[in-house]
Amino acid sequence: MNRETSRDLYDRALGVLPGGVNSSVRAAPQPYPTFVRKGDAGRIVDADGEKYVDWVMGLGPLLLGHDVPDAVQAAIQRRASEGPMYGMPTEVEVEHAEFIARHVPSVEMVRFVNSGTEATVSAVRLARGHTGRDKVVVMQGGYHGAQESTLVEGDGDETAPSSPGIPASFAEHTLTVPFNDEAAVTEVFEAHGDDIAAVLVEPILANKGIVEPRGDYHETLRDLTEDHGALLIFDEVITGFRVGGLSCAQGKYGITPDLTTFGKVIGGGFPIGAIGGKTEIMEEFTPAGNVFQAGTFSGHPVTMAAGLETLTYAAENDVYEHVNDLGERLRDGLRDVVAEHAPEYSVVGTDSMFKVVFTRDGEAPRNGAAVGRANVQRWNRVFRPQMLEAGVMLSQNQFESQFVSDAHTATDVEKTIEAYRDAL
Repeated sequence: MNRETSRDLYDRALGVLPGGVNSSVRAAPQPYPTFVRKGDAGRIVDADGEKYVDWVMGLGPLLLGHDVPDAVQAAIQRRASEGPMYGMPTEVEVEHAEFIARHVPSVEMVRFVNSGTEATVSAVRLARGHTGRDKVVVMQGGYHGAQESTLVEGDGDETAPSSPGIPASFAEHTLTVPFNDEAAVTEVFEAHGDDIAAVLVEPILANKGIVEPRGDYHETLRDLTEDHGALLIFDEVITGFRVGGLSCAQGKYGITPDLTTFGKVIGGGFPIGAIGGKTEIMEEFTPAGNVFQAGTFSGHPVTMAAGLETLTYAAENDVYEHVNDLGERLRDGLRDVVAEHAPEYSVVGTDSMFKVVFTRDGEAPRNGAAVGRANVQRWNRVFRPQMLEAGVMLSQNQFESQFVSDAHTATDVEKTIEAYRDAL
């Protein structure tokens, strides 16, 4: 495939953008990223006019695909034509919050923000303000955005910042445990339970190869937080309104957290984040309470319209049935390919998420460390470029999830499975 324009654009970008990109993961593909000109249903067209089946889907937000339905497009255009934003409330943000509260089991009130990172930052602040405690438990390999409280590495209470620019004192308040390790999180609570404000957890590790909960892990987290007066925060920025349909991953797994963070799908492709939860906790946000939170662009009317119309369309048009069915077809087909050509690899995912992790023993990873021990460089440097040449766009590295949209077709699935078969 001809990719000269992407190469030239990346060369220009390196002169004016750090690393040539505005988000680090975009620079992962070697030797340079693909620059996109436009989307087309379940595909993208790059700067050279080459077309690819797109399983990145904006890293998750595009539940409906690139060509949004007429009702969604009309709502976006109408709001934009009425004025870009006001810095004052609008009816559509109330309607969007009502939709989320009506469908997500744990949510009674919502505060909209502008990104998943902003949502998790605000949720942690709220948990600390509500409990009067400082420490937060997170999962090793979990991801909660570019925020100081969770950019840590280490084990248990032996943690340090994972990035320069973060004071060591931030990491002192963050405790880390392996995902799916009930003994480890129990031990942390036994040692620090009176100081823990919250457990912040993705119901599925979705930035580390897609790792699902095993056994009663989430039930254990729910019991430990309740027993010690801490909050359970589900980070559903990726899984929200994608896994478990309208009730989200918490509905799928039957767990009711105290707070939930959202992003991606609820904005219909526009920048968004949100925190939802019980009224008595949420009303501690200003101006109802004293935990400060504010944002000029929060509840942006164009984003609210795009998000609300996207979710309404999904609810009324069997979108989840379609995307989950295609997701299962993909995973089934990939299992056959892996069994034949690379039995040491693992097919992972659920609902409309999928991935082949280049494990070395055929065992689906149970935590982030297990994904890290996979043959990451083979996936990144050998396999993904082959898929690109075959016209299939996968996520930028071994760790990021891949997503099915309503615009994808059975033909896209078949093309992708055959490309995997040839590449493996």
